[in-house]
Amino acid sequence: MERASERITREVTSWPGVAAGPGRRGEFAFTVGGREIGHLHGDRAAHFGFPRDVGAQLREAGRVGPHPVNPYSTKMAARSIDGDEDVADVIALMRLNYERLAA
Repeated sequence: MERASERITREVTSWPGVAAGPGRRGEFAFTVGGREIGHLHGDRAAHFGFPRDVGAQLREAGRVGPHPVNPYSTKMAARSIDGDEDVADVIALMRLNYERLAA
């Protein structure tokens, strides 16, 4: 059975221009044009950076929660990965950043 991180990686790296690999702090990062669209911490969590208004809307909708490094920032967000719904939404959140940065 494919792990969550493998499913996310397979989908996100299929998008034009996306590169993936180990980051500086042990994370597995996805980038487009050298800018990060999100990163994974194994199969358990994904972290993102969003414009403040987008991050606030996503947090209000319950799609992301506070980032452990800076829980008060609406720019930084985290999403736990506990099942198929979470995998699908992590991919959708990466796509949101991808479309913004690839534009």
